[in-house]
This record gives sequence, structure tokens and C-alpha cells, in this order.
Amino acid sequence: MERYAGALEEVADGARQQERHYQLLSALQSLVKELPSSFQQRLSYTTLSDLALALLDGTVFEIVQGLLEIQHLTEKSLYNQRLRLQNEHRVLRQALRQKHQEAQQACRPHNLPVLQAAQQRELEAVEHRIREEQRAMDRKIVLELDRKVADQQSTLEKAGVAGFYVTTNPQELMLQMNLLELIRKLQQRGCRAGKAALGLGGPWQPPAAQYDQEGSPVPP
Repeated sequence: MERYAGALEEVADGARQQERHYQLLSALQSLVKELPSSFQQRLSYTTLSDLALALLDGTVFEIVQGLLEIQHLTEKSLYNQRLRLQNEHRVLRQALRQKHQEAQQACRPHNLPVLQAAQQRELEAVEHRIREEQRAMDRKIVLELDRKVADQQSTLEKAGVAGFYVTTNPQELMLQMNLLELIRKLQQRGCRAGKAALGLGGPWQPPAAQYDQEGSPVPP
């Protein structure tokens, strides 16, 4: 009897999972319509169905939220580093300008052309140094952001999220950005409905699935 009850529970659980899958798929198909047509064509029924499967237990929502938080912190840190460098360069230019003015004021008139030529060479050297440091900082920012993107791609691929793998192809990156946007919007829908897309306060309920005359779920 217990075995029979357990089997019934497994069947019921499977039915609930299937229903939730179709609900998620229906919601994703609705959201896809908001994307540019070129990306709609690339997000096939199979891709969206696989994405819905990955979202079933809510874990991917947590992963995406965590990745976005890390990304925002990284971007803020890199922005602050570049801002500090710009401030250092501003202070350096001000100090050099003041130094040159003081030197010229103390210089004898007949030595002024020689002094000005030397100061011009010093100014050019400082400006060259500033440009090189700015380029180095920009390269560092690009490399760090590229690493974060690769980490996100790898993490989501390991989590079984359809469409994600490590790539630098611009078209594939844009497709992945759109997939992330779909997940984010789906999560926001759940939050607005007072449900827990992150597993808090009960399962999230997208729009109800449709059924045929035999009671089986019909794909959206």
C-alpha cells in the first residue's frame, strides 16, 4: 500500500513539474515577443523549452541574481579605479603647471627660452606617461570585464542553461544577453506577483497552461 501511495505521489509530482514547465515556457514565449525579430528567430521552441526546464526549481534565478550582483560590484570597482587615476593625473598636471610657473618667475630673462624648452619637454613626457597609464587602465578594464563575462558563461553552462557557453562571438554574446534579460524579466514577474522566483514564500506561478480534451498539457 505504501509503495502504491509513493508511486501515486511520484506521478502527481511529475504532473506538477510538467505543468510548471509549460507555464514557464508560455511566459518565455510571451517575453520573447518583446525582443527584436532577428533574435526571436534564433530562440526556437526547443531552446525556450530547454531554458524553461533549467528554470524549474528556481536555482538558476539565484545564480543569475548572484552573477549580476558580482558584475555590478566589479563595474563599480573598475569605475572607481579609473576615477582615481584621472584624479591623480589632474593633480599631477596642476603640480607641474605650478612648478613651471614658479621656475619661470625665478628665472632670469635671458635664460627663459632655455627653461621654457626644457619645461615643454618635461610636459610632453608627463602627457605621454598619462596617456600610457590611461591605455593600461582601459586594457585592464576590458580584460577584467571579459573575464567576468567568461565566468558568467561558464557558470550558466554548468547550470544547464540553454544557449550559454564560453564565446567571444558578438552575435552569440548579444543572444546570451537577451536570454539573461528574459530570465531577469521572468524573475521580476514572479516578484511582482508576490511569489518567490528565488524560492522564498512558495512556488512562482506563471499563467496557467492549456489542456486538450484528454487532460494533457498542450504546448503554448
